[in-house]
Amino acid sequence: MRVLVVMATLAAALALAAPAWAFNCPVVIKQADDLIKKAEGTKVNAESKPLIDEAKKLVAEAKAHHEGAKTKKDHGDAVRKAKTAAAYAEEAIVLATP
Repeated sequence: MRVLVVMATLAAALALAAPAWAFNCPVVIKQADDLIKKAEGTKVNAESKPLIDEAKKLVAEAKAHHEGAKTKKDHGDAVRKAKTAAAYAEEAIVLATP
């Protein structure tokens, strides 16, 4: 009996988690956009400019993956690309800071 309760609880949790993951894309994409804007507001130099450009490219790809998402993998790709874009933007901020 306890095993059935645990399995039912786990199944319900997984069913609720999947749709929530899909709605996580816009949050992560916005975070990346905000970091890119912050990076652009710093003293952009030869080291940071390519990173900002790559971040912009990746966040555009993340938006496209999210908007055209048909599977969980598409949402996962969107989140991964947005997080990578955020990392590039953060690195650009560090490199631009004296």
